[in-house]
Amino acid sequence: MHDAQSPLPSPQSPTPGKILALDVGEARIGVATCDPLGLTVRPVTVLERKSRREDFDRLAEIIRQEEIETILCGLPLNMDGSEGPQAATTRKWAGRLVQALKHILGSAPPLLFWDERLSSFAADEILEGSARGKKKRIGQDALAAAVILQSYLDAQRRNATEDYGRIG
Repeated sequence: MHDAQSPLPSPQSPTPGKILALDVGEARIGVATCDPLGLTVRPVTVLERKSRREDFDRLAEIIRQEEIETILCGLPLNMDGSEGPQAATTRKWAGRLVQALKHILGSAPPLLFWDERLSSFAADEILEGSARGKKKRIGQDALAAAVILQSYLDAQRRNATEDYGRIG
């Protein structure tokens, strides 16, 4: 289990059950999830940020409704892979989320971080040709969360395939 202070997880041991992916921004939080087997990923919603309490209450409700077993939070690393101020802010926010979920739900699902570099760019590429403006931006945030989750699941699958091919 990786908590809010842990490094990025290795995709070596698959996370069972439904995962909630978060793309945390200053104004919005993109939310996506997958099926319990991790086969399909879908954008869920975009939360317009309000107060920390309201944001955490809304995320707790989604966790309840979707029966989430793990949270995957996109970590905004620098292009060289190092952590800058934005990554530190995201880690701090995620730590507060875990504490709030323990209070709201009685416990919190394990929280993992995953490299989110270029997830917004990938979401833009997917949305290319669609409506511009606010409607596109809102869709992009949830889609960026889906891109983060798909990247994580793909890494787990690649690693599982490599492990299966090893002897001893």
